[in-house]
Amino acid sequence: MHKDCERVLISEEELKIMVKNIAAQISEDYKGKNLLLVGLLKGSVVFMADLMKELEVDCKIDFICVSSYGSSTESNGRVNLIKDVSQPVEGMDVLIVEDIIDSGNTLSFILKYFEAKGVNSVKICTLLSKPERRVVEIPVDYVGAEIPDEFVIGYGLDYAENYRNLPYVGILKRSVYS
Repeated sequence: MHKDCERVLISEEELKIMVKNIAAQISEDYKGKNLLLVGLLKGSVVFMADLMKELEVDCKIDFICVSSYGSSTESNGRVNLIKDVSQPVEGMDVLIVEDIIDSGNTLSFILKYFEAKGVNSVKICTLLSKPERRVVEIPVDYVGAEIPDEFVIGYGLDYAENYRNLPYVGILKRSVYS
C-alpha cells in the first residue's frame, strides 16, 4: 500500500470483478446498437480500458475532457469543456464512462451537451458513486460501487495528478491535502 494511503477501499481483485459485472450488463443492453464509449479524461482511462476489454459488443471509443476541480479537492461548480470528442456523435448510442460521480455537476453538463448533439441515446457508467455528495440528481445507469464521502485515489483517480497508477482504490490520508 502507498505511504499516502490510509487504507485500501477496493482491492485490485474486487475491481476486476466489478468491471466484469458492469461489462456483462452493458454487453446485454447494447446488443445491436451503435455504441460509442466516451471516457472523461483523465480519471476514466484505466477503468475504460479494462471495461472495453471485457465488452462482448462492438464499440467505438472517444474522449472528452472537462474541468470542475482544478487542483482542489472540491468542485467549484463551473464546468469547462477542455477537449471535445473527435468524431461525429449524431445517431450514436453514447455511454459516458466516468471514474467517480460526486456532486453530479460535471455529468449533468455532459448529459445536456450530448443530448444537444443529436445522439440516439446517452447513458452514464461510473466506477464509483458518492450519492451523499450529490447536488444535481442525474440518472446513473451503471455503477460499480457506492462509496462513503472520503477522498479516494488509485485506479485512475488522483489528487493533484498523483496516485492514478495505483492498482486499487484507496482513501487518501487527510494530512496529504489538509
